[in-house]
Amino acid sequence: MLRLNVTRVGFLMGVSLLLAAIIYFFAANWGGLGRADKILASAGIMVLFYGAAFIFSKMKIMLGHHSFLSAIFLVGGCISFGAAVALLNQIYNSHADTYELFLVWSVPALLFAFITRFSPFYLLAYTLVHLTLWQYFFPSSLHVYHSEAELYLIGCLFALINLILFLLTETKLLASAPLKAVSFIAFHTALLILSNSLLYERYGPWMNIASAAAIAFGFYYFSRVRLNKAMLTLNALAASAFAVFKFLELLSEHASTAFFFYGLLFVAVLLTANVFFFRYLNKLDQPAEDHEKQASDQEENKHKSALIGKIVSTVVTIVGILIGSISLVGLVFLASDGQDTEYVLFAISLLFIIPVLFLSHLNAVVRYTILTIGYAAGMIAIAWIEQPMLTLLFLVVTGAGWIRLDGRGQHLFIYSLFNINIAILLIQLFESVQDAYSFIILIMAALNALIYACHHLLGEGSPRQNLRECGLLYTLLFLFWLTFLDDISPYSYEVFNILNFVAVTALAFLFVRRSQALEATASLAFWFIFIVFKYYDIFWTLLHKSITLALLGILIIAVTYVFAYRTRASVPAKTDEFSRLLSKSPVLIAIVIVLQLGYVGYHAATSEVLLSTGKSIKLAIEPLDPRSLLQGDYVRLNYSISTPPETAQQELENRRGLSRIKVVLQEGADGVYTFERFYQSGETISANEVIINASTSGWRSLYYGIETFFVPEGTGLETERNAHYAYVKVGKKGDALLEKLSKD
Repeated sequence: MLRLNVTRVGFLMGVSLLLAAIIYFFAANWGGLGRADKILASAGIMVLFYGAAFIFSKMKIMLGHHSFLSAIFLVGGCISFGAAVALLNQIYNSHADTYELFLVWSVPALLFAFITRFSPFYLLAYTLVHLTLWQYFFPSSLHVYHSEAELYLIGCLFALINLILFLLTETKLLASAPLKAVSFIAFHTALLILSNSLLYERYGPWMNIASAAAIAFGFYYFSRVRLNKAMLTLNALAASAFAVFKFLELLSEHASTAFFFYGLLFVAVLLTANVFFFRYLNKLDQPAEDHEKQASDQEENKHKSALIGKIVSTVVTIVGILIGSISLVGLVFLASDGQDTEYVLFAISLLFIIPVLFLSHLNAVVRYTILTIGYAAGMIAIAWIEQPMLTLLFLVVTGAGWIRLDGRGQHLFIYSLFNINIAILLIQLFESVQDAYSFIILIMAALNALIYACHHLLGEGSPRQNLRECGLLYTLLFLFWLTFLDDISPYSYEVFNILNFVAVTALAFLFVRRSQALEATASLAFWFIFIVFKYYDIFWTLLHKSITLALLGILIIAVTYVFAYRTRASVPAKTDEFSRLLSKSPVLIAIVIVLQLGYVGYHAATSEVLLSTGKSIKLAIEPLDPRSLLQGDYVRLNYSISTPPETAQQELENRRGLSRIKVVLQEGADGVYTFERFYQSGETISANEVIINASTSGWRSLYYGIETFFVPEGTGLETERNAHYAYVKVGKKGDALLEKLSKD
């Protein structure tokens, strides 16, 4: 099983690097390839991924590894189709990150999800459908006005979709645990946003009832009807978020000394109620008569009550900490009237922390809540005071927390405070030094790496294990942080990026090989985060980066394959869930692949026809220089015809929401086409006029779908400075494609 995990991690990393390389290459918009070459390349990459999936599915040796490779190459093929669709929009200067892109991409993802019942396809389809809806209602290319009622209905739509998905996964009609968790979180997030009375003055107060009812039903269902610890925990987090957001909502309208006092009083009542609740649970756990069935029921009830107790503790702790911290800081600030507030807050924080550290028999929830409030207030105070001696004193108090507290969560919290405290101290000592913040991050990374390397000096037991895990987590965090810093020495930026990639990759393999699940998960998470974030943080060109990543991906796959073959890592039949993925419905899978290739060909053909047969017109422009996630650099264009004259404004204002409209453009003496009028059905068009399709959102502007012009990487600003006119091809039906930009 150990070798199996190592090989699967290697294959997953290799394929991920290949996909990243493909996206980077297309986003670079390399001028060395023509339109036909780019289209053939995108289609060829799709065929390559799907072909690899088919070939690996037919291999009989190392069956488990080949079936896993087949599965991830199948998912990679669907992702490469999305990259191909984005490339088509780039080639023909269609909209950037528009809902049509995600809609087309989501279709094969949905089909693959229903055919294969494979969780990665469920999650991919889920993400793409939500992006489609979001871009449709809130397009990045133009502003669409939505009334409060419309925003409320949009929010309800997202909540309903996620509720339906959750019910389908809960009833096992869709077998995907990740989709179940994601849809549950999204459902409660939508309800929480809808309950915002500041955003929805009419509907928000009523949605509080719906949100609270959903949380209450979740507690009942997952504790009494179908016991599920994971879902109970998520439900508890939803309850905590609801309570805290309602407090912040009230705070924004009723902030005062009395309000903060009542906030602390609420926390005290909450903690007291928690103590009585646990006494009640303990009474329920008293032994019953000595009968076998009653003993069984007693054991089950004891298990349920213990689980409910943990969930309640989580809710009370989170709510108490956040509301208590805000209330304490606010009360001290208002009560002191700005006179030595920071010192008063520091003194109060010590009064909260020091006595409670030694009251080990105090109720756990009460103890941890008071301690956290005290530590939060103390951190604010030492950052505010800016005196290194007081910061050092508080560091000692923080260290006492590690000694006096026990448990993984408690030690992670104290270790986090330790890092914040050290960072504050270093800032206070070296703030005047040049590049101080960069060196502080470097020192923090080295310090945490040293702690991780020397954790064995602590001796045996859970403190040593907790120190090892905390040291690793913060070492990975600060190593990642270093990859964003400006040069503190020649080539330090490149060195930090290479160091992070090599170190995290090596750690991921090491921890998987040692079967250290938590450490392996953390390393893999930071590995993928690095790959994603580096897309926008470029020190190579995208073109060179894509080649580098492709070579790394191929190398990792090859090394992993050799390792799997030489070690003969076998896969138990019951754990090889990928072996029948392609064999479930091979004909349906083939049809979906053919449809994807057909769409690429159809889109390219229709665009080429429009470019060759459309009427060429010249338009005045005002360019900007943003960036698309999948398609790279582009210039956003604002045309002179985008804002019609005052005489036509009234008709636009009468249209509510996004609607289609036809516009008549007329050629001027200088050859530039300008807005003439809105087209009336059946009217005659003169020889120097052309009809073009447009959209309006009820504002005083028109959107023609030609506002995006993709350029090679790094040339956006130059294009923005030099381009003054756009040459556009307009078809007989009013469809338009942007052909080129020019100075004149």
